[in-house]
Order: sequence, then structure tokens, then C-alpha cells
Amino acid sequence: MLAKIEETVAYINAQTDGFKPIAGIILGTGLGGLVKEIDIKFTLSYESIPHFPVSTVEGHSGKLIFGYLNEKPVVVMQGRFHFYEGYSMQMVVYPVRVMKFLGIKTLFLSNASGGVNPAHEIGDVMILNDHINLNPDNPLIGKNIAELGPRFPDMSEPYDRKLIARAKEISTNLGYKVHEGVYVSVSGPCFETPAEYKYMRNIGGDAVGMSTVPEVIAARHMSIPCFAVSVITDIGVEGRIVEVTHEDVIAAASKAEVKMTAIFKALVGEMA
Repeated sequence: MLAKIEETVAYINAQTDGFKPIAGIILGTGLGGLVKEIDIKFTLSYESIPHFPVSTVEGHSGKLIFGYLNEKPVVVMQGRFHFYEGYSMQMVVYPVRVMKFLGIKTLFLSNASGGVNPAHEIGDVMILNDHINLNPDNPLIGKNIAELGPRFPDMSEPYDRKLIARAKEISTNLGYKVHEGVYVSVSGPCFETPAEYKYMRNIGGDAVGMSTVPEVIAARHMSIPCFAVSVITDIGVEGRIVEVTHEDVIAAASKAEVKMTAIFKALVGEMA
């Protein structure tokens, strides 16, 4: 694994003249619009990068973008990888590990999710303050790679409290209503049944989706602070559940992403 990461990093550095990002950003389904805010210097397709997986899901462009967001150097994944695509968890989080070796200090993540909190409406933004991992696998299973982190990493603060507090201040100043809550991660790819939505609410969840948590586990294993937001694209509350398609999710996410983009842009701009 380490040898592969080193090969990938060496290739990327050669293609980007050694560009040094301080933040990594992973954009979820229908949330690629943040790229319009970036002063792009280099763009690499996933297909061209050694050992990189390839996005197979509509709404995920499959590009690694290097440039400046709010005058700060960033690397952006326009499209992520999911366990349901058939990738191992190690492959799902491979880009996070690569970004660590490229030099990132903080990881920002976004996702489209179903709201199971009755207070949620389609188009709302939820800042993650914790998560519940219901995936059938974990990216840290197997022999631990000491160069990446400890065998048993602490997860008492999966999402950085200071970034959460600052994001709430930024949202208030921008006039955006945001929620804060717990994200439940499942493997997918099918959307949840009414009973499953109810179960996720009963165990303490506020939103449910098919990503983010494996990447956060890998990032925290490497001591990278994380900040994540969910855009609520459908509602999993009893009496409000309707049939949902992937196209519906993309459309709802695209309408709400302006809020997420503004929050990310402001937080990145404050990085040292």
C-alpha cells in the first residue's frame, strides 16, 4: 500500500510541478459546482493516475483538481468512490491517503443524504458532528500500516469542533439556516425502506447516506481534522417518504450547493 501511495504521489507531483495543497475537498453527488470558485492550475483525470480508482456514478466527474480557493492551495476530488461500486474499503479511501502525502492539513467532505430528522426539509444543509457506521467493512481492517496511524485510532472527535463552531458562525453571518447532527453511513446502493429510515432515527441518526464515513475514518487514522456537510436531498420521515431516483438527488443537491460552497470557501480562506 505504501509503495503504491508513493508511486501515485510521485506521478501527481510530476504532473503538478509539486503543487502543495493545504486542504483536501471531496465533493459528493451533484455537488461539483464548488469547482467554479477555484482558480484551477492543474486537472488530472482519475483514469490517468496510477493506482487510482475510477468514478462510475452519475454526478461524479472523476477529476482531481489543483488550484486556489479563496487564495488558499487546495486539491479537490470532483467525484468520489463508494463501496457499492465494488471497490474495497481500502480503495475507497485510497485518495484520502494520497492527499495526506500531498500535504493536506484538513479534509473537507460533502455528501447528498436523506434526512431522517423531522426538522429537515429538502435543500437543507446539515453540519456533521458525529456519525454511525453501518457499513459491513472498515478501511482499517487488515494489517495496520504504522506510517499511516495507530492500530486503534481514537474517534472521540471525528469532526473538528472548532471548524463546526466557526461554520455555524459563518452560516449565521450569511443568513443561511443550517442543522447540526449525526450522519448514518450505509453501503447502498438501494435507498432505504421506511422501516430502515425509522431504525436510523431511533438509533440517533439525523441523516443517512452511502459515503463520507470511510473517508473520515481513514483521515482520522492519519490525524487529519475533518469537516463535513450533508445536503438533504430527500426525506425519510414517516408520512413524508416518496419514491426517490438518483436524478432527484442530483437535482436537489445542485440547488442547495450554493450554501455548502459558501461555507467551504469561507473556512478554507481562514486556514493558515
